[in-house]
Amino acid sequence: MKQFTVTEKEAGQRLDKYLHKLLPTAPSSFFYKMLRKKNITLNGKKAEGKEKLLPRDTISLYLSEDTLNSFGVKVVSSEYEDAYKRLKGIQAVYEDDHILIMNKPSGILSQKASPEDLSLNEWMIGYLMERGEWDPAGSAAFKPSVCNRLDRNTSGLVMGAKSIAGSQMLGLLLKERRIRKFYRMLVKGQVTHEEVLEGYLVKDEASNTVHLTDGQEKDAVYIKTRYYPIKQFSDKTLVEAELITGKTHQIRIHLAGSGHPLLGDHKYGDKSFNEKYKRLYHIHSQLLYACRLEFPELKAPFESLSQKIIEVPAPKEFLKIE
Repeated sequence: MKQFTVTEKEAGQRLDKYLHKLLPTAPSSFFYKMLRKKNITLNGKKAEGKEKLLPRDTISLYLSEDTLNSFGVKVVSSEYEDAYKRLKGIQAVYEDDHILIMNKPSGILSQKASPEDLSLNEWMIGYLMERGEWDPAGSAAFKPSVCNRLDRNTSGLVMGAKSIAGSQMLGLLLKERRIRKFYRMLVKGQVTHEEVLEGYLVKDEASNTVHLTDGQEKDAVYIKTRYYPIKQFSDKTLVEAELITGKTHQIRIHLAGSGHPLLGDHKYGDKSFNEKYKRLYHIHSQLLYACRLEFPELKAPFESLSQKIIEVPAPKEFLKIE
């Protein structure tokens, strides 16, 4: 499906004239046949072809790439359309005019690490293009984007901005730490009570790892994590943590430092513990997901998100070994 949005300059002409400009070598009989069959629609509805177009009207062509190419339309799949088709399992769990919140599966990047990557960021734009909510040709002033990141192998909730207002609002709330972010994980050993961990973290860019420090090292940043048990098992505990600051690998290094490394974490975890679950349940990466977002009171135009709590269920990897 290809979708086109009518601009101010294009408004006022008949739909059939507009279609002739889109597919210059197609006969009129083809357009009227496709309109009757609803393979071409105007604003998602059946049309006759004589309608006068208005600014921001959307024309959807449910035609194959071969058909479009045969009538003079060069169809080149963008990276956004490619990501939307190829990246599987991503779900939109909340959406309004300004914000899109997605549930990212493990194994998908939040944003590109190299130019050839396809990430959640490209998927989000492809999703909006497919729904006719963003047009790369007419939207140079703003490009939708994700506003917070999860590690490739961490699943769960990621926030994205669909508008400048949404981007500014999320940016401010994240900077002021007014959105409460909660994660769940399976960790080694018995966690019996709530604890608040504080410290300093230093990142090694070359190895993409972090370590805890006393704060005297260059580039050390302050981190704070609150965690508490949800359910105990014989050799592990289901833990929920609130990320009070948000730094690279913060939860993973903090829990490892407390003696409760994450199950499946091969950077900071316990090798023998991980090998046991890899052998029994084919667990290859850390069992950690962003489970819940809690928003503060917000004013218009964000009232639908005001004091809202958004949650997602545990991934299937959690359920099979609990």
